[in-house]
Formats: sequence, C-alpha cells, structure tokens
Amino acid sequence: MPNQIKIFNKIKPFNKTIEVSSDKSLSIRAILLASQAIGVSTISNLLESEDVLNAIRCIKKLGIECKKVGNKYKILGYGLNGFNIKKKTTICAGNSGTLARLILGLLVKSEKTVKIIGDKSLSKRDFSRVTEPLKKFGTNIRSKTNSLPVEILGTNFLRPINYFETRGSAQCKSSVMLAALNTPGTTIIKAKKSRNHTELLFKYLKLPIKIKSNKNFDFIEVNGLKQFDAFDYDVPGDISSCAFFIVLTALSKNSKIRIKKININKSRTGIITILKKMNCKISLKNKQMYKGEETSDIVVESSKNIKGFNCPSYLNSAAIDEFLIIFLIAAKAKGISSFKDLGELNKKESPRLDIAISFLKNIGVKVERKKDNLKIFGNPNIEINKNIYIKNYLKDHRVFMMSCIAALSFGGKWEINDKDSINTSFPTFLKILKKLGASIN
Repeated sequence: MPNQIKIFNKIKPFNKTIEVSSDKSLSIRAILLASQAIGVSTISNLLESEDVLNAIRCIKKLGIECKKVGNKYKILGYGLNGFNIKKKTTICAGNSGTLARLILGLLVKSEKTVKIIGDKSLSKRDFSRVTEPLKKFGTNIRSKTNSLPVEILGTNFLRPINYFETRGSAQCKSSVMLAALNTPGTTIIKAKKSRNHTELLFKYLKLPIKIKSNKNFDFIEVNGLKQFDAFDYDVPGDISSCAFFIVLTALSKNSKIRIKKININKSRTGIITILKKMNCKISLKNKQMYKGEETSDIVVESSKNIKGFNCPSYLNSAAIDEFLIIFLIAAKAKGISSFKDLGELNKKESPRLDIAISFLKNIGVKVERKKDNLKIFGNPNIEINKNIYIKNYLKDHRVFMMSCIAALSFGGKWEINDKDSINTSFPTFLKILKKLGASIN
C-alpha cells in the first residue's frame, strides 16, 4: 500500500466525543520501572505504538518476562539491576529518544556490555547530553560520534553525582534519576523546568526522593539502592495526541469536541495555556487525580477572533512537542505571534523549527526568524487554493499529523507522505479523523 494520503476538502462541522491514544511518556516509564520492581506489575491501557512496543522488546532482551493478558501487560521484575543480560546484547530503541536515553540510566550497573541502536532519525540525535552525566557515576560508555550506537558497561562501584540539567530535558533528568536508583548515597539534581512524570512515579512507588522547586528550576535528591514492589498502573490519554484535535476543532467552523480522560500534568499543558491566551475556547471537565497525575476531559469549541500572542519562553518545556500544531493557530490569528528560544525543536525527530518555517511559508504565512526566535504574522482569512506536497521528513510523526490538520483546516489539495510514521506514537490518528468526518484518501 502507498505510504501517502490525499486530502482535498476541509472538514465539515462536527460535534463528537472521542478518546485518543494513551500517554507515550507514561507508557515507557511504567514499563521501565516495572522492569526494576520486585514481582508482577500490571499495566492497563498501554499505548501500543512502535515506540512503546520497542520498550517491551528491549526489556525482554534484557531478561525480563512480559506478556499480554487480555488488554493488560504483565511484567515480572526481579528488583534493581535485575536484568539477565547475555553477552553481545544489542537492543533497538527504534525512533524513541525517551526509551534510548532512559534505559541507559537503568544499565549503569550492567555486568555485561549492552549496545543500543536506533533508526536513522534517532541515530542523528545528540546522546552526549545523557552519556556525559552517566559517565560521572563511574560507568563505561562508548560512542564514536556522541550519537547512536552507544555501548554501555556498568560497574559495581557507582558513586552519586551532582548534576545540573540546563536544557529543560525530561529525558536527561530522568536518565540520571534512574541511574541514581542503583547508586549508593544521594544523587543531587538541579534541573531546568521540564516534564515531571518520573518524579511523580517515584513518589507513587514510595522511592526515596525529595523535591524543591522555584520558578525556573527543580531541586531533586534521590537516595539509591531502595528496592520497591510491583505495581498496577492505568495509563491516561496523551495530551500530545489530543493537541491535534484541540487545534482542528478550534480552527473549524461550528464544531465541538470532548476528548476523554487526558493527562493534564502541569508540566505538559503549555498548549492549553498558550491557546487560551490566543482566545481559543477550551475548558477542562471531570478533573480527577490518579497516582500523582491529574486527568480531565478536554472540551473545545470553534474559536472566533483568535489573536496573536507573545509566548514567554518559560512555557516552552510544557509545550515542546506541541509547537508545530500551535503554529497553525498562530497562522490563523489576528496579529503577530512571537516565540523565543526554540532551539530544542531542532533536536527532535527532525529539525522541527526549520521544517515549521518552511511549512508556514509554503502555505502563504509570513514568518520572520532570528536565530531560535520566531515571529508568525497571522491571517484570520487564510485559505489555501493550491496543491501542497509534503515529503518524508525523517519519519517525523508530528510533521505528518500537523500537515493533516492544516489540510483539513485551511483547504487546498494535499498529498502527504509518510503515513506510517504515526505508528511510532498514535496509530489510530487517521481513524479518529475519519470518525470526525474527514475525507482522506
């Protein structure tokens, strides 16, 4: 089958209730922590995407038992450093930076060398940001180019470290936290604000962690060598997947959507904060707490009079995966929207900042860039009346999904390549679009 779709018509008005894919970040973290627990953990509503299934394959190759029983995954862990690793073991993280970077943290005490590889896109990404702090624990890590493949050989003589995380990367922070689990003494982390799923899971599992925060940084202490018991976990919906339908509804005429049971962790809801500032009609209903994470239904209505917004950079980490789709709202806004310090976008699956600028210009939106800062000159009457061809951008699922939302919102005749990229994070994306009435060939 061709790995391409065609969209020739804007979506018609809709009023629907949907559910989106489960949270990928939480799915991967739950798998990795279950592999270190003592006993059988049960994970419900696990996201069955390529990234998450690669996490399952990795822990199996490291000697952990995992099987699917009905709609649940059962993972048998043997405690900290409970892997049974064979000689010359290679594990593949596919496209997932979260998996590759976090699992390195779990391997700092490995008695045998493990080689980690990834796909073409992941192999272009910087791994020195995690290998350098992990080396300070005393572990042996080799990489010729500061990228994958990476080989790691652990040590029984780990030492705690002081680590200053400056990028706002939850992956780097979490990798160090996982390494600290196997390390005697107290590891101290000063981290620029980023997603805090790992911290919340540590608290839920009663691991010895202390956290203090100010406006810009979190100060984290992890005491190592504390075993923990198996657990049950029901993964909520992913706001990164939800974001595409939030924006589609806001940009569509006479439409309304309710998206059920979404993780609204404050370190992830930058898109909601930003879009509300831009006059989008978004509300949170049926709020609940689940094992440290807050969930809610998200209700969105068609939004008139969208306005430009000067986005402060402190919101960047809470919206880092959603900026591509936020830019579509800015394209429709009245006035200028500005975004600052977006260099991290070019460290993702593809150089997303570069791609976003090219994309917006291609659909007729005026854009100005100065280093990693961006200005988007919105056009409330934007209407596309030409053919648009979107090529394969290093299998970046978010570029593909953004293109679909633009086509359904702004018109034009679109040919969008790399349909299979959504399998890494959101396999049911096109199915849900069709449920809303989208005509996709």
